[in-house]
Amino acid sequence: MNKKYLICGGGSGGHIFPAISIANEIKLKILNCEFLFVGAKNMMEMKKVPESGYQIKGLWISGFSRKFRFKNFIFFIKLFHSLIMSFIILIKFKPNIVIGTGGYVSGPVIFVASILKIPTIIQEQNSYPGITNRILSNFVNFVCVAYEGLDKYFPKEKIIFTGNPIRKEIENFHSKSKTIYKKISFDSSKITVLILGGSLGSKKINEIISLNLDWFKLRNIQLIWQTGELYYDHYVTKYDNYDSKIIIKPFFKSIYEILSISDVVISRSGAIAISEFMALGKSTILIPSPNVSEDHQNKNAEHLKSRKATILVKEENIEKLLFRELEKLISSKDKRELLSKNMKKMYVPNASSKIVELIKKISL
Repeated sequence: MNKKYLICGGGSGGHIFPAISIANEIKLKILNCEFLFVGAKNMMEMKKVPESGYQIKGLWISGFSRKFRFKNFIFFIKLFHSLIMSFIILIKFKPNIVIGTGGYVSGPVIFVASILKIPTIIQEQNSYPGITNRILSNFVNFVCVAYEGLDKYFPKEKIIFTGNPIRKEIENFHSKSKTIYKKISFDSSKITVLILGGSLGSKKINEIISLNLDWFKLRNIQLIWQTGELYYDHYVTKYDNYDSKIIIKPFFKSIYEILSISDVVISRSGAIAISEFMALGKSTILIPSPNVSEDHQNKNAEHLKSRKATILVKEENIEKLLFRELEKLISSKDKRELLSKNMKKMYVPNASSKIVELIKKISL
């Protein structure tokens, strides 16, 4: 008989990619598996999960707004609807275990699964957990974490330190390759800077880069710029032919190749992006998004900064500080190597494998 695994999570790549990584690892380690993902309707998981070969169902769910009262009224309607639909999905699919990787959609699915006495695990990616996982931790069997000291937020007896699941391509990628430079017509002797605005893109980061393209050109820096799907059309029409040493894409599927040749990465500070930087030991400037719940991106970046593993530039200071800090990095190989070394030290390998061993223990 097939073992059935239901995985819920989404809203951003930071919740989707760990879910897919865990599913891929289950397929490697356990025979005769059947999977069902549950995401939020109209969010990126509804596209990314099927692209990875898995079936997904969408719930009508969104987050609680602290500013708009009418939206909060709709939130409670959506929550009630999602609880009912979660019950129906779970009864029909009959999973052996339910795994939550975060995002609003995890809430109703994990809660209903716990009521139905189905074994449950949640995976917390951040150094400061969001309210959904803090609440769910009271109902689940185990909480898999990537940072020490989270017993302040979760029941200590439920915590399992695993690290963050990342894409296998990145976990298994260890060195620069001249063939990658050749493939994109870049020069391996020149500095390459990679711009990432998170899986959805960043309006502010895109704006500051577009205003300073001459800065990169003047210093003969090669630029790889991931704009995000929302902003790609606007910038590619303006700058695609600006310079041969600029690559502009909405999203890089083979991000491990681009990351491997980048000397400096400018990025948001989502937990999974950070874990991938750790795996490859990247020298980074992190610009936390001010628009995420619980301010977790800022807390992630502060955690790394305290260990001299990154440079932190807050979005409110981006115009004043970003290029000042970038200048220091590109002009000092020693500074880049120190950040890289400290970043690499923080990496926790084989997270997906550890989580799957736990899944086997409580579901087989």
